[in-house]
Amino acid sequence: MCIVNKTVQNPIVDNKNNEQVNDQQARDAVKTLIRWIGENPDRDGLVDTPNRVISSFKEYFSGYHQNPSQILQKTFTETLGYSDIVLLKNIIINSHCEHHMAPINGIAHVAYYPKDRVVGISKIGRVVEMLSRKLQIQERLTNEIAHTINDALVPKGVAVYITAKHSCMRDRGVYQTNSSMKTYALLGCFKDNQEIAQRFFNLATS
Repeated sequence: MCIVNKTVQNPIVDNKNNEQVNDQQARDAVKTLIRWIGENPDRDGLVDTPNRVISSFKEYFSGYHQNPSQILQKTFTETLGYSDIVLLKNIIINSHCEHHMAPINGIAHVAYYPKDRVVGISKIGRVVEMLSRKLQIQERLTNEIAHTINDALVPKGVAVYITAKHSCMRDRGVYQTNSSMKTYALLGCFKDNQEIAQRFFNLATS
């Protein structure tokens, strides 16, 4: 049986700037930055760069215009009584650090322990993608993924484990080229039951 949940609320609330910025203003801002670094935005190699940059930014930050909770509204109850961990491993993360707007690249392992319904696995990947495509810090991204899934599916528990490399450390500042950051969020039975949590980490890292 397929169930469509109509009361799902998005736990992530973005503070919208009342001042709207149009594409031309964004292009002008990019041209200003090009001048600021000492380049000429009107030379042949750079004349189309502002267009390319704002086109890229629309993709990089498309998460501001999407609601990940909505794609989790369609769930299924025909599981023949399945009641154990559902884990989707190695979901690619491409995000940007909100402090330097530098890339964050990594992988996420996301699991939930269903109570009476499941969701299509591609939807889990889409949640991670949507939430990643904003200016982020890894800690918040980890929690946002967990709480979005938890609020939409109301499972017995949710677990999220992310490993990522941050360009703001790799390519500037301390130049730690081999460092990576690990964060995790455990909700429900994953938090309350050490055996279930350990099974998740074993599966995620195996």
